[in-house]
Amino acid sequence: MQKAWCYEEYGSKEVLKLGEFPLPTPLQNQLLVQVRAAALNPIDSKRRQRPIFPSDFPVVPGCDMAGVVVAKGSRVTKFNTGDEVYGNIQDFNAEGKLKQLGTLAEFIVVEESVVAEKPKNLSFEEAASLPLAVQTAIEGFETAKFKEGQTIFIVGGAGGVGTLVVQLAKHLYGASYIVATTSTPKVEYVKNLGADTVIDYKKTSYEEIEEKFDFLYDTIGDCKSSFVVAKDDAPIIDITWPPSHPRAVYSSLTVSGENLEKLRPCLENGKLKAEIDPTGPYKFEDVVEAFRYLETGRARGKVVISAFPSQHFPSLVSCESQHNLTPEMVPLEMSVY
Repeated sequence: MQKAWCYEEYGSKEVLKLGEFPLPTPLQNQLLVQVRAAALNPIDSKRRQRPIFPSDFPVVPGCDMAGVVVAKGSRVTKFNTGDEVYGNIQDFNAEGKLKQLGTLAEFIVVEESVVAEKPKNLSFEEAASLPLAVQTAIEGFETAKFKEGQTIFIVGGAGGVGTLVVQLAKHLYGASYIVATTSTPKVEYVKNLGADTVIDYKKTSYEEIEEKFDFLYDTIGDCKSSFVVAKDDAPIIDITWPPSHPRAVYSSLTVSGENLEKLRPCLENGKLKAEIDPTGPYKFEDVVEAFRYLETGRARGKVVISAFPSQHFPSLVSCESQHNLTPEMVPLEMSVY
């Protein structure tokens, strides 16, 4: 058995409980991973508050993780037991239900195709902070067909996705001029990430900005107002659903371990850095408090959970005959601590 945070009804963070679940069994193309760190995302809160994605109760939340492979299915070829991996285990574009067992658990199963080897210069906490946010950030640039030398205006430069959009614009996509918005206490922080100009939205309105930009990347869903800074033919990307302006295009993410591997050079040379909110990492037993902070909207970078309670490795299971199992987790009667 293992410990995991879960909920059996939709609602506020108070519906979260610490429960006990059986260890999952990896299918042929899956890994069993001992989670060492996980990150929270706004989608985790939204999914808990209302049924926006189909799933069975009890739900263990969490998409992002970094950990150690402790068992694998018979068709896994890229990883071995003992490998350190990271990734986003939930594919929101896939057909069917999301995984019932998310990353706020001691052990999870995940397809080998959606994880990558953890860069050795990153801690488990740093690696766990990246997958969903960085894949979302990249998808926006790809959807907009951004070209080197273009200018970009980023709404929300200090959040989990925004911090990575600023860095990617500078170091991977070659933007010629990067402007980002944030609140007063975070202006210098966003400037240090690589923004050429940082606008304090509490002091300057969009209408006061005279320059028009080749690309508007809105990470907070404010394009109903921010659209005025975009050129007439400029793409407008909104990562919230539904977009609040008719010109805006919703951009989600492609879940892929291969995409994470492509970022390895930028991560290893330090040009792309994981940004963890300074209030964390939060301990495993403080998940409710971590969600409370995430839902204030004041996070700087990602809210990360670390210090998972499990210090043991399960007996490595033989997965040769597991292909007839369909669920990766069969919930038993849950005990709440």
